[in-house]
Amino acid sequence: MTGRYDRRLVGAVEQEITMQCLDSLGRAHAMETVFTYREDDPFAVTITFRTPEGDLPWTFSRDLLVTGLTEQTGLGDVLVRPGVDDHGQAVVMVELSSPDGHLATRTCAREVRRFLRRSLSLVPAGEESQHLRMDTIVGQLLA
Repeated sequence: MTGRYDRRLVGAVEQEITMQCLDSLGRAHAMETVFTYREDDPFAVTITFRTPEGDLPWTFSRDLLVTGLTEQTGLGDVLVRPGVDDHGQAVVMVELSSPDGHLATRTCAREVRRFLRRSLSLVPAGEESQHLRMDTIVGQLLA
């Protein structure tokens, strides 16, 4: 459950992290993902699951990921909570639900903290609204 690469793009942060997907019997299966944070979408993070059928992105609140490091948070489609794996290592549990199904995952808390630290250096907590481009948002809504 380690990150293989970190990329600092102009106005964005990417980090590849191997997550463990948990099946109905609790068995873990490794899945490559890319965590992405973009300055132009300052309240959100995206986890892109790399599958043989193609990339599957899931976008949700950065605050959920931050809070989920220390306590259970979320409601509905995304639940995040801290945990401990079979080897006693700190993990972050992320559960995603949609009409198509449910996915329970876990990953190394250290890797998530590193990703969040980098995203917070790009846009600190509480300063997200300063990075919103309202004219772009309004244009997208009216299109």
